[in-house]
Amino acid sequence: MKYWTLILALLFIASSETRAQRVLFVLTSNDELGNTGENTGFYLSEAAHPWYELHEAGIEVDFMSPEGGMPPVTGFKLDDPVNRLFWENEEVQKKLQNSMKPEEVEPGKYDAIHFVGGHGTMWDFPENEKIAEIAARIYENQGVVAAVCHGPAGLVNLKLSDGSYLVDGKKVAAFTNEEEKVKDLDQVVPFLLADKLEERGAIHIPAPTWQENVVVSGRLITGQNPASAGKLGRELVKQIRDR
Repeated sequence: MKYWTLILALLFIASSETRAQRVLFVLTSNDELGNTGENTGFYLSEAAHPWYELHEAGIEVDFMSPEGGMPPVTGFKLDDPVNRLFWENEEVQKKLQNSMKPEEVEPGKYDAIHFVGGHGTMWDFPENEKIAEIAARIYENQGVVAAVCHGPAGLVNLKLSDGSYLVDGKKVAAFTNEEEKVKDLDQVVPFLLADKLEERGAIHIPAPTWQENVVVSGRLITGQNPASAGKLGRELVKQIRDR
């Protein structure tokens, strides 16, 4: 009996080790920049650069958006070689065009969730309870939560099963009030992201405008702006590998 118990235990360990590690990227479905008449969407490099780091590490990436299907995109700069690799990857395109709706996602499949930025997130991330529930389940299953630039809009109402805000007491980076003012959008967005995170108990750690800034607080990884996306991806790989 002990022999067979040992065999079964070894088989379980082997199957666990060979399970593909996966990260769920959350992309906005909103293409309207408030009442400006301008278009918005997810910011290309804030998906592409973390994806590149994960892809190089052999970690699978899936995509989810509030409405499913092809999400709108902004910051479309293909002179950036990483952006081009991402955008021209056939598997990425197939997954983007068929991004999952929240109800189609199985949280137990994922080691981490990453909220991709772009101004569109400010309107359709904060009040989406289904996405918040998915993120909370991944986190409470010892997974990692990441967000960059305006992606932390998905964290402002994210509560854990004990009713506390995920960001409460944690250090975070996010698009700063100053960066919003430089873009002349501080009166357009429904709220200032850094202020809202602080209202939820987060300790906001800003860097100078447009500078790389990634903050790791336990299993929460946040980045300030597009310049922070690559480093955030590397930190995400490290956390997943260390699990």
